[in-house]
Amino acid sequence: MNEQPRSHQRTSSVNPNGNGGMAHNPASATPNGASSTGDRSLTTLIKELANDVTAVFTKEVALAKSEVSHSVHEAKTGAVSMLTGGSVLYAGVLFLLLSAVLGLAQVVELWLAALIVGGVVTLIGFIMVQSGKKKLEPSSLKPRHTMNSLHKDREAAKGAVHEH
Repeated sequence: MNEQPRSHQRTSSVNPNGNGGMAHNPASATPNGASSTGDRSLTTLIKELANDVTAVFTKEVALAKSEVSHSVHEAKTGAVSMLTGGSVLYAGVLFLLLSAVLGLAQVVELWLAALIVGGVVTLIGFIMVQSGKKKLEPSSLKPRHTMNSLHKDREAAKGAVHEH
């Protein structure tokens, strides 16, 4: 699944009659196409607002689902890569550690050489595990694009309400 998150774009549906999907009563129209009552009624505006909110919410849910799916896929890929690389690395490190112990055994007792090398390797391993753990924290899996888009939609809705 190589789907990249897309930025949120608001689209409007257009009816074949060219009036943007809004019902148009020809009896109330003037010859130039304007409504004879001037503004649309409050009921019409509320219905349109409800339809717009529903459409925006549906699109936001779809965007969130796409982003979460992408984040989970990236986390899985990262985890598999870490496990595979770790396994190969483990085999190579065992031989390097054996040679380090045998080399250090030329200077100190064999048991002391093994203890020194084991302690150093354990410390390095602990640091590496902590570094990998940070990459799998929940904050790296947040759907940031969706959250930004929801914030923008909320601000736009506030602005629209204040204008009317």
